[in-house]
Amino acid sequence: MIDSTARIAKNTIIGKNVAIGAYTIIHSGVSIGDNSIIGPFCELGVSCSGMGRHVLKIGKDSIIRSHSVFYKNSIFGKSLSTGHAVIVRENTQSGPGLQVGCNSEIQGHCTFGRFVKMQSNVFIPQGTKLGNFVWIMPGVCFTNDPFPPSNIRKGSSVGDYACVGAGALILPGVHIGTDSLVAAHSCVTRNVAAHSVVAGVPAKRFKNIDEIYLDKEKTIRAYPWRRHFHSKYPAFEIKKMKKK
Repeated sequence: MIDSTARIAKNTIIGKNVAIGAYTIIHSGVSIGDNSIIGPFCELGVSCSGMGRHVLKIGKDSIIRSHSVFYKNSIFGKSLSTGHAVIVRENTQSGPGLQVGCNSEIQGHCTFGRFVKMQSNVFIPQGTKLGNFVWIMPGVCFTNDPFPPSNIRKGSSVGDYACVGAGALILPGVHIGTDSLVAAHSCVTRNVAAHSVVAGVPAKRFKNIDEIYLDKEKTIRAYPWRRHFHSKYPAFEIKKMKKK
């Protein structure tokens, strides 16, 4: 299941039933879990100066699509899934179920919880921390330099179950609270309280999350979304969601 054109270092650890596509390069210190798929024209385990551990661990049941690049010194839980042309730099750590959309970039030194979902064209700079079950919609840009260009770095953070809408801009050092919603194309310049909806440039709070409904009759609340949306989450995680 390994294409003849792939280049794989001798000390690479490859699990059972792993498929590796054409012209993919896997450097030393890479570990790939069972039942994973690495697409063509990928490069895993790229080195970077100043690293500590020179390893890259990809959990089982993962899929990395074509033209994606992963640097060393990172660990990913099981069921990692990427779109095409994804870049993930060093010192990134994630729980299971991370999803990274096409043409997205993670600049490293980041921490992600369980089942974080990023859609296409997302930019994540160094120092960003995302909690569990966070949704990042297409075109979202996080920033970490408050006085560009400078050597100051202030990473932002997002609490569990929060959702950041398409095209939103998150400024350095901002915290987005648990179960909150950032509306599309908002510019978030200050912390967002838990269970809040913010919108605008600059983003301002205008209602509680539970004031949004899925129907005109206002019988089904849209948020917290975990009460009604469970697509592609494991059964044991769905049970936990329903209890919260």
